[in-house]
Amino acid sequence: MASVFSKIISGEIPGRFVWQDEDVVAFLTIAPVTPGHTLVVPREEIDQWQDVDGATFAKITAVAQVIGKAVRSAFDAPRAGLLIAGLEVPHLHLHVFPAYDMGNFDISGADPNPSPQSQDEAAEKLRAALREAGHGANVPT
Repeated sequence: MASVFSKIISGEIPGRFVWQDEDVVAFLTIAPVTPGHTLVVPREEIDQWQDVDGATFAKITAVAQVIGKAVRSAFDAPRAGLLIAGLEVPHLHLHVFPAYDMGNFDISGADPNPSPQSQDEAAEKLRAALREAGHGANVPT
């Protein structure tokens, strides 16, 4: 059975994508801890991060690092947070978000209902930062 992330990746469900390549996508979460909170997801349906092959995990973390640099730049954040939780959706995903304090690492405090306008603005800021950093080929229009 396809996960909700597989449905987002295939276009069955809309997503605010900021990165796409042949193996990995990144899109904004619907419940951000801070504006710009992005999920880095392999296209392949893998549930547990311990089950992913090393090459794919390396690719996912490399993309997460690029996204992390972009969220720091786009949102003037002192840090970029990185979490692997996996309890919400049974499809491997890395949470990457602007971090301003340790409270930002508690995803149970995420905003369950951000405005579509704020999400669109966050996605565009992140896309712009990725383009400015030289990653335009992987930034969807």
